[in-house]
Amino acid sequence: MNTSTDRMLTRVKSIYLYIQEKGTVTTEELVDEFGITQRTIQRDLNVLEYNELVESPNRGTWAVTTRKVKISS
Repeated sequence: MNTSTDRMLTRVKSIYLYIQEKGTVTTEELVDEFGITQRTIQRDLNVLEYNELVESPNRGTWAVTTRKVKISS
């Protein structure tokens, strides 16, 4: 894979793990934590949501789903 794809996958994994650790987070909290734009966070959340790994119980908040996931290094 190319470098930008690797960076994106690493970032998406980090976002997932952060949400898993915190329970429920806001989009703004993710922007602050990861220091990237709201648009980039939203794209990453869309990837996670499409794969049924996160859900938005309320507008602007995110939580992990009960779907089992194996996380590799």
